[in-house]
Formats: sequence, C-alpha cells, structure tokens
Amino acid sequence: MSQHPAPHRRIVAAAAASATLLALAACSTPGAAESTPGVTDETVTVGTHQPLTGPAAAGYSSISAATKAYFDYVNDQGGINGRTIEYVVKDDGYNPATTQTVVRELVQEDEVFAILNGLGTPTHTAVLDYLNQNEVPDLFVASGSTSWNQPEEYPYTFAFNADYVVEGAALAQYAADERPDATVCLLGQDDDFGDEVVEGAELVLGTGGLAEVQRYSVSNQDVTAQIGAMQAAGCEVNLLATVNGFTALAVGTAAKLGYFPAWYSSSSGGDYPTLVGFLGEDLAPKLLQGFISTNYLPFSPDGEWTALFRQINDEYNDGAPFDGNTVYGMSVGYLFAEALARAGDDPTRESLLDAVSSGELVGNGILPLAFGEDSHAAYLGVGITTVDQGVQDFVGTTYALEGGDVVTVEAEPVPLENEGVPAP
Repeated sequence: MSQHPAPHRRIVAAAAASATLLALAACSTPGAAESTPGVTDETVTVGTHQPLTGPAAAGYSSISAATKAYFDYVNDQGGINGRTIEYVVKDDGYNPATTQTVVRELVQEDEVFAILNGLGTPTHTAVLDYLNQNEVPDLFVASGSTSWNQPEEYPYTFAFNADYVVEGAALAQYAADERPDATVCLLGQDDDFGDEVVEGAELVLGTGGLAEVQRYSVSNQDVTAQIGAMQAAGCEVNLLATVNGFTALAVGTAAKLGYFPAWYSSSSGGDYPTLVGFLGEDLAPKLLQGFISTNYLPFSPDGEWTALFRQINDEYNDGAPFDGNTVYGMSVGYLFAEALARAGDDPTRESLLDAVSSGELVGNGILPLAFGEDSHAAYLGVGITTVDQGVQDFVGTTYALEGGDVVTVEAEPVPLENEGVPAP
C-alpha cells in the first residue's frame, strides 16, 4: 500500500474512526481519566526523548524548550479542558541505547500519558516496538522517515514531519519546473534520510535522473571529496538531504572551491536563521542568496502564527533565538493540545488515539494533515521557500505527493484562532 495517498481534506467524517483503534479500545480496559497513566484531575503528563547533549544537540536541543514554552503559555490560559500540561524532557544524546533507557523511565517510572515528538530516526526506531507493545501513544515523531506511517504494524505511532520522500519529490519537481535543462545532483546523509530523499527525487526525475549522488557520514565533518566530485560532474542544481550543520558545511566548502551551484534543501537542513549561525552574519547572506528549501509549517516573517510564537518565545523561553526549531517545537505543542482537547473531558489513551485518527485535527501547517483511518502520516505536501536579501519566505509554489505523482496544489494555511489555544 502506498504511504502517500491523496491528502485528506480538513473536513473528514468523524465516523471514519479507525477500525484498528476500535479493536484496540475493545481489547483495552476503558476507564475514567483517573485510571489513565499520566492523567489526574488537574494535569496531563507527557514525555519525550531529545538530544540535549552530544553531536545533534546544536541543531535540535532548542525544539523541546520551544514546546515547553508553548505548554507554559497554554497552562497560563487555563490549560486544556481544565488540565495543565506537564512536559518531561529526557536527554538521550542521540544515542539509541540511551533512548531505550530514558523512554522506559518515562513509561514505567514517570508513567507518562504519551510520548510526544521523540526525535531522530535511529533513536526512535530503538523504542518503536516497545511503545507499541505497551500500548503507549507515540505521537508526532520528529523525523521524516516513512517508518512512522505503518498503522497496521505500529497502531500507536504517528508522524509529525512531511516525510523525506515527499520532500525529495517536491525539490526535484521544483528543479524540473524552474531549471528544466539543469544538471541535477544530490548530496545526502548515508542513512534512510538520504535514501528516501533519493527515492522521492527519482519519482520525478526517473531512475538515474540524478547525474551524481554523493553521500556523507555525520561522523566525518569533511565533505571536500563529495563537493569536489559534484563540481567535476558539472552539477548545477544540488538537492540536499542534509541536517543544518552539513548544509552549511556543503555550501561553505563549495565556496572555498570556487563552486556556486543552486542549493535545494529539505526542511531538515534548510532553516536560514540556523544556517546563519553556522556560516556567520557576514557570509551567510552572500552564500545563501536564492537558497531553496521546503517547509510545511507557518514560517512567513509577517505571519500571524509567527507573531504569536515570537511573543511566546519572548515571554516563556527567555527570548531564545527565534528560528525554525522554535516554530517546529511550538507547532508540535499546538497539535498535541488540539488532540488532547478533542480527546474529551476525561481523556484516555484510546480517546487520544481516536482523536488523532479521526481526521479532524487541523494543526497549523500550510496543508491539511493526512491523519486518518489508513494513514499515520502528517503532511503529504510542502511549500517552497527561498532566501532573498537575508529573508526566507514561501514563494507561493506548493506540491503534494499523491500516490507516486507530484501535483501542484494551493496552500491552505490554518488561520490563528482563540489566541493559539485549541478549544474542545
């Protein structure tokens, strides 16, 4: 079965509740909130594993801080259905063995209601079976792997990101539309991240349509050989399946070689404020002028969501640097709050999963969420952004992946309502 069905519309019949989840509910012990782990009359406690230390911390440690800031904001508005949200963050150092330890602590000792936005493909893969075997809601995983969209095998797990195949296909389609005669190549991480972006690109360009594919390991921060090979191959448009640090490394290394191709990055490595932090405020605007990236969250500088999240960041996150991680972390918090609101006055794990699977969640992205009876994918489409004079914004081109086809669609941004606090 394709993991990329046609995107759901925002109005989906509530009656489409998952037969799988109904079966799960029938096999579980239904009960009031007081018998549900992590739920009291006053609070709901959720947990996550994040890289607060180690090699991935520089790029991702700010996400959980942004999510906590959003929850603190919601709690000050009265919480959700009268309950405040407590958020337990445990550091796994981006080490799968540590992830297993801290997630077991969260489930068995902290007795969390759900795991929210566990970050990383190799790390979260290490706890995927454990969470599903123990029937713990595993919501909105922070990775674009298609692994999270397997509702029959992993009924408790749901994605948050647009997956890497979607992003690769969108980048390749934009290259085909805007630079039809260009030589298109790809630099990617040597794991599923790179594999799935290649898969998406080849949906558009065909097998062998990428003139050159170079891979890197995160353990080696020297990509001179890879960039040199792409230069020698005459690559004019380079798709990037890279995290932010390696995006900056690729662009900087190319500049040192006197090589200035067009760069088209996935959202994982395309956050301009973060790239400025790596390249410097003097150099970044010059090297990243015209830089293309994908995004599925509201990041326009003058957008109403951006304005609210900046306000929350200033008031609840000590005015930390505002970047794509801030928007990402707060958007995760918003989506969980929306699911919790729809889970009812006395939420249970079953009612939470039913809320996510109902197809009624709207989130705050630029396209409808794809959650439904047969899909645990979040976003099946992305918008294209570019950097112009140091400002990153959408260009108005949005793609979605339907089955194996890339189609141009109109963005459907969600308006900000109720001051960003989901109502039941």
